[in-house]
Amino acid sequence: MRILFVCLGNICRSPTAEGVFRQRVRAAGLEERIRIDSAGTGDWHVGKAPDVRTRQAARLRGYDLDALRARQVCREDFSRFDLILAMDCANLQDLQAMRPGNSQAELDLYLRRYALEEDEVPDPYYGGEEGFERVLDLLERASDELLAEIRRRL
Repeated sequence: MRILFVCLGNICRSPTAEGVFRQRVRAAGLEERIRIDSAGTGDWHVGKAPDVRTRQAARLRGYDLDALRARQVCREDFSRFDLILAMDCANLQDLQAMRPGNSQAELDLYLRRYALEEDEVPDPYYGGEEGFERVLDLLERASDELLAEIRRRL
């Protein structure tokens, strides 16, 4: 199973989703069976580490995002990944627009897929620390649901 998490710049939400889910997969002993990555639809932050506030909030919960670097979604991602999960509707629309016609990748809105109380992971970039905490809360719950779904498939 190959999963790609996508937000706008790949410095807040999608690297957090990658880090949280990677830890869940490692704890489940499924590292050899699940490939995980993240990317952004925009190119502003390519090559940069996640936002310092993102890394600090994640670190306080035991997630290490320091080695991650932002990258932009490319056409090949639609053949390299089985499931591409967008953090919000705007990014899902961008992914749908760039998706090649022969792509077999499943596209979905991460939170909507698991009927959590919100459809979108809010972008914490312009807010305070509580926004980064809220993102972690949502992504931890969604990661548990995603892992349960994958276990049913395996």
